[in-house]
Amino acid sequence: MKIPINLASQPFRRDRAMVVASVAVSLALVATLGWLISFALADRAQSADVRRDVARLEAQVRRVAAQQAALDATLRRPENAEVLERSVFLNVLLTRKGISWTRILSDLEKTLPYNMRVVQIHPSITGQNQVELDMTVATDSPAPMFEFLKALAASDLFGPAEVTSTQPPTQSEPSYRYHVTVPYAQKL
Repeated sequence: MKIPINLASQPFRRDRAMVVASVAVSLALVATLGWLISFALADRAQSADVRRDVARLEAQVRRVAAQQAALDATLRRPENAEVLERSVFLNVLLTRKGISWTRILSDLEKTLPYNMRVVQIHPSITGQNQVELDMTVATDSPAPMFEFLKALAASDLFGPAEVTSTQPPTQSEPSYRYHVTVPYAQKL
């Protein structure tokens, strides 16, 4: 009878393939780490450039704000207040005079149905420097008003119209009256 005896404390194993694969994976991981480090350094350099540009722009904004504050202080002096008030008044007046009535009426003529008439128009300028028309229109029946509102909404020159009040016919005024507010895209 033959008994196999292995006197080695740890028998021989085939680990060479595992070691070669581990070394290959380790080399790939080291290469990937080097690649990521180079990207991180490039990103840091780019971020530093951006931070420098932002700091330069912020300093420029601070300088301009300081200049603006100095100019505002000069304009607010009592001896300059009258000139400033007159300048503001003239600017508002010029802006209001910049509204073209001919153009308003021409654009309304394109959108107004044939059986409606404009009774009153009051253009005004909003805080965003946009023209808004506050007008009263009259018609013999309510149907043309719906056509008018659709035409205003479809037009590139007018925005969404808002009917603020309606007045039915009376003995003295035989037509329906509508008070309409609509934004108007006339450039000032």
